[in-house]
Amino acid sequence: MDRTRSSRLRFQGSRIGAALAFGALALTGCNSLAAALLTPALDREAATLRPGDFRLDTAHAALLFRINHLGFADYVGRFDRFEASLSGDPADPGSAEVEAIIDIASLNVANRDFEAQLTGRDWLDAANHPQAIFRSRSVRLTGPASAEVAGDLTLRGRTRPITLDVRFNGSAYDRLRGADVAGFSASAEINRSEFGIDRYSGLITDIVRFEIEAEFIRNGPG
Repeated sequence: MDRTRSSRLRFQGSRIGAALAFGALALTGCNSLAAALLTPALDREAATLRPGDFRLDTAHAALLFRINHLGFADYVGRFDRFEASLSGDPADPGSAEVEAIIDIASLNVANRDFEAQLTGRDWLDAANHPQAIFRSRSVRLTGPASAEVAGDLTLRGRTRPITLDVRFNGSAYDRLRGADVAGFSASAEINRSEFGIDRYSGLITDIVRFEIEAEFIRNGPG
């Protein structure tokens, strides 16, 4: 290969390398710009949330439960299918309404055989009681971004009062979903025996803790 051709190839190679490097920098810049434009500026004051009706974004929600197992550790599971709705006006928190419906057959403990046992007649009895339903009765603010939501939980055919401790994580217009979104975290404890789920009571604790992460999308125009 003559020197002229070799020099031309090195020059072209350096131009290609420079172009690739520039493209990578431009792409990084575009990603940073896109992130800046798409990341919502959360308003974390519950009082500023606009009134309206919201539905759960099931793609951005989780419902976990924990029960202590013989003192060794918490046994953790989840329900994969559930729906929820929220309506109200922050200026009148007592008028807020929350409803959630849980598909009991969607229990997930990463063990098919044990799931079948837990959803069977001796435990949750999904065949005869396929849903658990929570309906709020009252909302009491405990801080600028926290509240206690008292309501009734119907589980395995029995209805008992429970209270959710709720934290408001913030709200904003989400460009990706094209809607106003509000985020919450919540937790509650129940006594499983009160709902007729008393198998191995005394050996396994009766107290079950629920943990909820939920994003709600405003119905209608944002």
